[in-house]
Amino acid sequence: MTYSETLTYLYNNLPMFQRVGSAAYKPDLTNTVKLCEALGNPHQKFKTIHIAGTNGKGSTSHMLAAILQTAGYKTGLYTSPHLKEFTERIRIDGKEINKGFVVDFVERIKPEIEKIKPSFFEITVAMAFDYFAQHTVDIAIIETGMGGRLDSTNVIAPILSIITNISWDHKDLLGDTLQKIASEKAGIIKPNVPVVISENQPEVIEVFELKARETKSKLTIAADQYAVNRISPGRFDLVSNGKRQSIELDLLGIYQAKNIKGVLSAVDELNNLGFSITDDQLLSALKNVVTLTGLKGRWQTLSENPLTICDTGHNEAGITEIINQLKETPHNKLHWVIGVVKDKDISTILALLPKDASYYFCEASLPRALPAKELYEKAISTGLKGVIVEDVNAAISVARKNSSADDLILIAGSTFVIAEIENL
Repeated sequence: MTYSETLTYLYNNLPMFQRVGSAAYKPDLTNTVKLCEALGNPHQKFKTIHIAGTNGKGSTSHMLAAILQTAGYKTGLYTSPHLKEFTERIRIDGKEINKGFVVDFVERIKPEIEKIKPSFFEITVAMAFDYFAQHTVDIAIIETGMGGRLDSTNVIAPILSIITNISWDHKDLLGDTLQKIASEKAGIIKPNVPVVISENQPEVIEVFELKARETKSKLTIAADQYAVNRISPGRFDLVSNGKRQSIELDLLGIYQAKNIKGVLSAVDELNNLGFSITDDQLLSALKNVVTLTGLKGRWQTLSENPLTICDTGHNEAGITEIINQLKETPHNKLHWVIGVVKDKDISTILALLPKDASYYFCEASLPRALPAKELYEKAISTGLKGVIVEDVNAAISVARKNSSADDLILIAGSTFVIAEIENL
């Protein structure tokens, strides 16, 4: 098979959460265990860091990867979903997995695929482990797909676990309270393995403390270790143990002030574990995360005049952060290109959106997308105003035609809408 034929085989034959939602979710590690056994358990051949959370785990994963690369460690990075190309999911030192490896891997494991009937995500996890093992990485950063306890990635025995934050998302699969969601994420906490909790959220912190005591794991609440003041987009004033430091970050989202605390505590833990990461290496890496790892879609500027920004924020907490950042971003009128997926509770999101913006309701080209017409009808009923332009890029084009040079165009609401932006 060619690379294109290989992807078609994976997309058409394996249930993919990105496309069909909960029907692809398999709350069980059996398939991943079987795949890994067929491959000789590659995940046992390198060190790992495991990262879970509702929001911020992608940014945290990429920041840590940039830091470890800069410190001279051969670093694997597994994240999901991809935006433009499947190979984005699996990287070593920022370089995406070779397409030839993808083809060869699927050909090699095809008999097991036919026998085990795994999900798309389960196959990509196994592929990442095999790739990292064959290329002898020093360490790999593994981002969970959803949850933690029953996530396919949870077959690893990490040297460090990180949980970024807990918010409302995937309630149908993870639980209908924040405590239940936190309990699922806490499933990545392993016996005697240190865990960093990025935020101190009073409603869920006890879940993590109880789990850490149960597993005899050292627990660090990063928000209690570091005070981070955001001076301007990408610039932070950091205070820890009376020591003050300035940090520059090329990720400009207001929410990075929360993520960076977890990253800094994680680096402290890694140094405690025998890694050697200097302050200079840390600061250099944070200035160049996008260049080093290829991260996209986090309050990313696409063009100027009018200022056009995209962000992958897609749940209540993510949209709240976006709205907070809009308040400090100078602009005349706001034009919001928005699309969502069917399995989100959008009533809470719609209630948050500014009433004085112009909305362009679109839909990503995948079965999970909520039809633009349905989104429009729900939005109009809450007092929002806008038009239906189903195609994502057509919606952006219409927004540009309706904008003045000092307006702001925002594209947000779904990762899959961001994925369809041309020239991202």
